[in-house]
Amino acid sequence: MKAASIVNLRKAVEHLDRQTLQTLCLRLARFKLENKELLTYLIFESEDELKYVQGIKIQLESLFEDINTNSYFYIKKSVRKILRKIRKFSRYSNAAETEVELLLFFCWKMKSIRPSIFKNKTLTNLYNRQVEACKKKNSKLHEDLQYEYQLQIEELNQ
Repeated sequence: MKAASIVNLRKAVEHLDRQTLQTLCLRLARFKLENKELLTYLIFESEDELKYVQGIKIQLESLFEDINTNSYFYIKKSVRKILRKIRKFSRYSNAAETEVELLLFFCWKMKSIRPSIFKNKTLTNLYNRQVEACKKKNSKLHEDLQYEYQLQIEELNQ
């Protein structure tokens, strides 16, 4: 089965009644955890972005605490898993400042991992890519936010 384009889906959804649309959304939520998470964000958390970011930071904090630091291999696996979660949560929000905030938090937490990530080339490169991504995303924000985040990015580079 070939999936319809977004344009075709949008046109079809415009003609559906409220009850049918509600049934479709609930049925969609049953099939994938990501669909359910996105609906949860849109319905319950999209009004308060700051609370959403704080909740994600708490989740990330626990993930960083659970990292097995016995080997750089395990650190890499865990850090990549955390980064995937950050990307997923950033996609839900679709706000550049949320993504910058989460990436900066990620970079700060990576810097605090012991043994140091800077003794491993892969982890150092991963860290540097995220700092560059912060810079790139930061350039799309409002000037006041750019300045605040730029100060944090400069602190990361020291």
